[in-house]
Amino acid sequence: MTEAVGVLLAAGAGTRMGRPKALVTDPDGTPWLHVGVDALLDGGCDRVVVVLGAAAERARPLLPRRDGVTVVVAEDWAAGPGASLVAGLTAVTGSATACVSLVDLPGLPAAAVRRVLGDGGGPTTLRRAVFGARPGHPVLVGSAHRASLVSAVAADPGDRRAGLWLRRAGVAPVDCTDLWDGTDRDRPTASGLSTDGRRGAG
Repeated sequence: MTEAVGVLLAAGAGTRMGRPKALVTDPDGTPWLHVGVDALLDGGCDRVVVVLGAAAERARPLLPRRDGVTVVVAEDWAAGPGASLVAGLTAVTGSATACVSLVDLPGLPAAAVRRVLGDGGGPTTLRRAVFGARPGHPVLVGSAHRASLVSAVAADPGDRRAGLWLRRAGVAPVDCTDLWDGTDRDRPTASGLSTDGRRGAG
């Protein structure tokens, strides 16, 4: 069976959140890094690559101590979201598929990861979770697609390039509407947290 490598993107500065999202915790104190890694591993990924960038050294201690978790640092994270995707996909080698998720999806259930993984896929696999009509994460990228996606995103590391590439490449939708709403949390008011990690008002 093809190895499935989770790729958790957590490199951004979190401008709207008021702090790097790699440093954010749930109200009970659980780091979002823990939540994201757990969802990928519990959903069937064989190992997880966590991509850090902004505040990387402060974020490292927040990683869960689970087997199969490694870190890469996107040194050019400030160039845009695509820079962290390039770093993560580059860390996945051989015939492995990459199951890409984001740290600002603390509601992502392992069941959605499991559904997108399915049979684990193969070199030509290209799938992504959809919630209603809205595309989301995780995204499963087979080894035959990695180089092309990396090349496209490296040329334009903005936040829309990967989605455009996926649509043009014919990504297959995997309906996960019954499992979750797919909402990302990019503001303190959406996460229930203040920018210093404490519970926000309201």
